[in-house]
Amino acid sequence: MGLEMIQVAKKMEKEAIKSSGIDFIRLGFALFFMVAVLTYSFLSSGSIPNNLFLAIAALFGAYMAMNIGANDVANNVGPAVGSKALTMGGAIVIAAVFEAGGAFIAGGDVVKTIKKGIIDINAFGGNVDPFIWAMMAALLAAALWLNFATMMKAPVSTTHSIVGGVMGAGIAAAGFTIVSWGTMGKIAASWVISPVLGGVIAAIFLYAIKKTIVFKKDKVAAARKWVPIFVAIMSWAFVTYLTLKGLKKIWPSIVDVLVFLPDAKQPSFLIASIFGLIVAGVVYIILRKTVGNRATNLHNTRDSINLLFTVPLIFAAALLSFAHGANDVANAIGPLAAINDAVVTGDISAKAGIPLWVMAVGALGIALGLALYGPKLIKTVGSEITELDQMRAFSVAMAASITVIIASQLGLPVSSTHIAIGGIFGVGFLREYLASTGQVETIYKEEINLEDEKKVLKAYNNELKTLEDKVDKTKADYERIVDLYKLIDEEEMKIKASKKHIKSVAKVKYVKRDAVKKIIAAWVITVPAAAVLAAAIFFMIKGMVL
Repeated sequence: MGLEMIQVAKKMEKEAIKSSGIDFIRLGFALFFMVAVLTYSFLSSGSIPNNLFLAIAALFGAYMAMNIGANDVANNVGPAVGSKALTMGGAIVIAAVFEAGGAFIAGGDVVKTIKKGIIDINAFGGNVDPFIWAMMAALLAAALWLNFATMMKAPVSTTHSIVGGVMGAGIAAAGFTIVSWGTMGKIAASWVISPVLGGVIAAIFLYAIKKTIVFKKDKVAAARKWVPIFVAIMSWAFVTYLTLKGLKKIWPSIVDVLVFLPDAKQPSFLIASIFGLIVAGVVYIILRKTVGNRATNLHNTRDSINLLFTVPLIFAAALLSFAHGANDVANAIGPLAAINDAVVTGDISAKAGIPLWVMAVGALGIALGLALYGPKLIKTVGSEITELDQMRAFSVAMAASITVIIASQLGLPVSSTHIAIGGIFGVGFLREYLASTGQVETIYKEEINLEDEKKVLKAYNNELKTLEDKVDKTKADYERIVDLYKLIDEEEMKIKASKKHIKSVAKVKYVKRDAVKKIIAAWVITVPAAAVLAAAIFFMIKGMVL
């Protein structure tokens, strides 16, 4: 026994050393990237006053970008990994490439210096120094909060993190009147709108897949008919989503090349939809043939049909990553671009140009953060909320794109993180609902059987009492008493087992409640936590400088 304990202890020690070694390597890569960014920024801006502030801000921007990669990108690839459509390594490679590609190709050359207009830059009165300190505080606070959330395995909104950071630093710099409270109200509304919309849409698509394919007797024939339709709908949704959200910042350049398009600064929903319909039509034609050919090798089982959704899921993960890189890179480089613009021009602008090196900090930082620290959140999103297969993950991906399209047309504020997690909640709760409705009849039958068992037990007890009260017992009476004791024991065990089974059937939970509570709590406190951190950091910077 002692030898076994020693061996177990040695094994644990080896695992701990291995784990700490890997953590040290990760930290080394992260520190090397941040120091490289700091050094480049400082050396390339040596002739500019306040270049030290710019270099430190670049360091904070690199740290923020890595935290976005570690936390937010999990929502794009987590469902695909959880459903085993992608391996962890494959997901990281695809996400890193497409995140960086989205940032470089469609990240735009101009970014709003104040995310979503939550504070009024005029409140700084043209005083550049407090503005620079506020943006630095916002960046560092948002990054620290994301870092903490990732450690706690809680997927949170990076947009809300930077919004909270900007708000808190702005209040510290110029008071509460600097904040646009109407805008903050809309952002707070997204805490409810995003997950509810995402959950409902994901549940609708999963139920539609079940109704048209899974619940059919001939699943292969149903899949041959419906899989091309569902994937075509997904193609329309993703191309529309990508056009509206991923290409909006470079749309003028696209219009210059494709001269037949209307001359507009951003793509309209109609144009995006037409692009989507064209791609959807091509996809449907291709898939009708390929699914028809594959159907001959499929078994009439759910697992076999699931395989048809694997390739669409991989495309979904790639496109979601591209759109995320195009949009959320601004969370990392928006304040950094604002600081760079303020340092270079000595003025505060509502919009700032993005130098290539600033874009590179955002793009490479997101990819590096994902590769180093992303697996923890990918596992949480993919498998620690509810069990996902390809159909369920496909429904979550559909929800991610369609919810953004609906919200953008209605002018509703939404968070991509909340949509994706809400979609996972949605498919999990749908499973619970379908299980409970299917089990009502089972429970009813079990309860009838339980009542019958109780009647039998009562009859045995009555018979036993009668025999035990009998004065002149025969040999047969004693033998029957012995048999009755055995029968009563058996009947009591049956009743106990039936009660336990009814209780277990009635309490089937496909969504882990602890995970739900932790994630929702993290969502609610993201903005105030980042705001308090940013205010504290602003006063610390101000105290150090003055």
